[in-house]
Amino acid sequence: MRKTLIAGNWKLNKGPKESVKLVRSIGMGLHGVDGCEVLVCPPYVSLPAVNEIINGFPIALGAQNCADHCDGAYTGEISAEMLSEVGCKYVIVAHSERREHYQETDASFIDKINLVHAAGMRAIFCYGEKIEDRRAGRAEEIVRTQLQAVLPQLDSFTPENTVLAYEPVWAIGTGETATPEMAQDIHNLSRNLVAGMFDSNIAEATRILYGGSMKPSNAKELIACADIDGGLVGGASLDSDNFLGIIKAAL
Repeated sequence: MRKTLIAGNWKLNKGPKESVKLVRSIGMGLHGVDGCEVLVCPPYVSLPAVNEIINGFPIALGAQNCADHCDGAYTGEISAEMLSEVGCKYVIVAHSERREHYQETDASFIDKINLVHAAGMRAIFCYGEKIEDRRAGRAEEIVRTQLQAVLPQLDSFTPENTVLAYEPVWAIGTGETATPEMAQDIHNLSRNLVAGMFDSNIAEATRILYGGSMKPSNAKELIACADIDGGLVGGASLDSDNFLGIIKAAL
């Protein structure tokens, strides 16, 4: 049985003081909530402060990115080992904003995920099509290409060390959302692709999140789909009521 995961990606928001306030509010709202794994991914500078607060709550800590090197002369970079040391259990890799704004490549994603695994953490690997691909009927082709370019090349891929996150780029921060049927189709395709690259047991156990403008009003329908195992939540994760609403809808 795949345990639902609701992950909050705070992006470039919430310094240490605001992060502590937000995570404390989320944590208090989780009293009595069971059956769902909850993850928050603050900015780098807020990770130590949040880690101190979440010890009393059923919340895991994650990072939004990591370097594709373990050390060296890479000014401004943060390694997977450093993230593990400050309490991270997960690292997001290949978010569409990293692909688009920073031109990160498949080779970089492979290196990052391998380093995340080597540091004892789980990677959340993101993939998904842009609006022009969707309109041209190429969504499945893009998903297939992005998954096959990375997953078989990893040193290790298991349901325990990697979570997938399908993010239709056209639905991120736009208010647009894939219908449950559209999302389920891509999630089912993704699971079948994992089965083809590895085996059906690995595919069946791998969690696949939906990452396109999930909110309390649509979370229940999305997560009710057979192959959707939770959400990678952006804007709605910056408000404790909205984030808790998604978690409770998932249950």
